[in-house]
Amino acid sequence: MSAPVPQPQPVPAPAPGTGERVLCAMSGGVDSSVTAALLKDQGYQVVGAMMRFWPDDKRVDTFDSCCSPDAAYEARRVAEQVGVPFYLLDYREQFQRHIVGPFLDEYARGRTPNPCVNCNTKVKFDELVKKAKMLGCRYVATGHYVKRVETETGEVQFWRGDDPRKDQTYFLWGTPQEALPHILFPVGELEKPQVRAIAEARGLLTARKPESQNICFVPGKVQDFVAEHLPQAGGYIREIATGEVVGEHLGTQFYTLGQKKGLGLYQSHRVRHVVHLEPATNTVWVGEYEDCLWRGLRAGGANYLLDLSALPRDLEVQVRYRTAPVKARVVHADEHGFELAFAEPQFAVAPGQSAVLYAGPRLLGGGLIEDHVRELPAPQPPPKQRPTVNLS
Repeated sequence: MSAPVPQPQPVPAPAPGTGERVLCAMSGGVDSSVTAALLKDQGYQVVGAMMRFWPDDKRVDTFDSCCSPDAAYEARRVAEQVGVPFYLLDYREQFQRHIVGPFLDEYARGRTPNPCVNCNTKVKFDELVKKAKMLGCRYVATGHYVKRVETETGEVQFWRGDDPRKDQTYFLWGTPQEALPHILFPVGELEKPQVRAIAEARGLLTARKPESQNICFVPGKVQDFVAEHLPQAGGYIREIATGEVVGEHLGTQFYTLGQKKGLGLYQSHRVRHVVHLEPATNTVWVGEYEDCLWRGLRAGGANYLLDLSALPRDLEVQVRYRTAPVKARVVHADEHGFELAFAEPQFAVAPGQSAVLYAGPRLLGGGLIEDHVRELPAPQPPPKQRPTVNLS
């Protein structure tokens, strides 16, 4: 491991030359609408495009506002307002293969996936970059709140967006390193109110459109979607310290690490947290708060946005989108994955989620969190007279 990564100061980007073609990903939301407008103002030849994910037989409520046919209509209207061509690109098959299928597979494995990471990695910044090249575009631009920083040596880095409430670097750790020079984030140095003000000033029809907060292909609750697609199979809830049966469940896919409500334990007065999910034996393991503390993590499927030899030994890691990064030390790292030791134990780190690495505001890469290496107690037989299961 090398010394800590130096933090270069952003240098002013050269004025965009006229004639540079850029493929602008438009979702029908205000951020991508303003992105297209700003690029046009900067002299780019903008080609607007929306990726179609929804199937022909979709239910009316299946896709959220950011990925719906209505959003496609609005994106096309905004393209007309801005004065750029617009294309609807068919990515239904890729979306099912890379996003929806793996999302359900991960829940079946007792893990908690983040489909937005997969979507950005395998669809938006893989498939879309390829499409941009086919269309003769040098760049792909999106409405992510991420800063594109070019150093004095010409290296392109991704930094946290200037609006801390909207920063989206967490979702972009899987971006191929070679794609970084070809990606633009025009709103990365703006705050959300500024973006809306620009949209209002230009009369864009998406100026006051509400933000999309849910997983785009999941109508309602995630548990309901999972229940619709994965078979339910009842099993036991066991105490992690003793192997004792303390309750029953309807499927490991309905539980998350750290959960303490709705467990339906036989002794409902006992405060317990989900510590481990074991689909192979259809077991939910519960324990004390302390049993949910992780002192480090292992991650696989790693991707780095710098040379691995330059990865600092001491850095920060973010294990959930809405949590602050914490200090950690790299125990081991290679092209496949890494192992970290936290400066302070962390509660309920969820396998399947992303461990995203930072040096200050700079995004360094990340990986998918693997489970604890845990020695489980021998399962004890269930009680002969089982109390009534309480699933409330």
